[in-house]
Amino acid sequence: MQVQAPVIAINNLTKTYEGGAGQVVALANVSLQIGAGEFISLIGPSGCGKSTLMRLIGDLTQPSAGSIAVKGKTPTCARRDRDYGIVFQAPVLYDWRTVQRNVELPLEIMGQPRSERARRSAEMLKLVGLSEFEQAYPRQLSGGMQQRVAIARALVFAPSILLMDEPFGALDELTRERMQGELLEIWARTNATVIFVTHSIPEAVFLSDRVVVMSPRPGRIEAIIPIDLPRPRDTLTREDPHFFALATEVRERLRHS
Repeated sequence: MQVQAPVIAINNLTKTYEGGAGQVVALANVSLQIGAGEFISLIGPSGCGKSTLMRLIGDLTQPSAGSIAVKGKTPTCARRDRDYGIVFQAPVLYDWRTVQRNVELPLEIMGQPRSERARRSAEMLKLVGLSEFEQAYPRQLSGGMQQRVAIARALVFAPSILLMDEPFGALDELTRERMQGELLEIWARTNATVIFVTHSIPEAVFLSDRVVVMSPRPGRIEAIIPIDLPRPRDTLTREDPHFFALATEVRERLRHS
């Protein structure tokens, strides 16, 4: 798919680490363009650098060579402008804060008035279907509900880009599938650009506009596979023969990477 006016432009990106055995090349000469509002999944074997790539986009680590432009800015400027919301595999909620106060936390750090924090947190909890749990504590929620709180917190300041690093990896299969459907509904309502890291082929195919297949370390882009399944997607999508054909294509690309 031709991507016009990319919101994220990655050019010849390389990332190396100094280790006990010498220099380790995590990513080598990665180039990728991502359009506004796209849902992109990064998939590849363990250690291929997909999480590193996401962290580079989010200004959580710095490149060794190459460049990243986010909305025409450096990742550091994009982070300062609060263009990113980030969701990790673990929800990272504060046990002593209620669900509402966990979601409000970014706005509290930004110095937003209490009334505005309450309004925005209520909106986001409604978006993720947890309005009735505002005053609950994380320990009272299931794993899937905790991840929904983490998503609400990431979206509370209306970022244009959502970075998600295996957010459903610790969930059971049925909860994971339900969360995938809920995520697509949230994405459709927020128009955010999503970069989603996963090890799951069916998950990548079900969610994405394009799947970026990465090679073993040093991580390179092996293939970019357009996912032309119609939207909105639901349980019937997973039974579509074309869904299985796309999953097979991703699997074959991974096998030969």
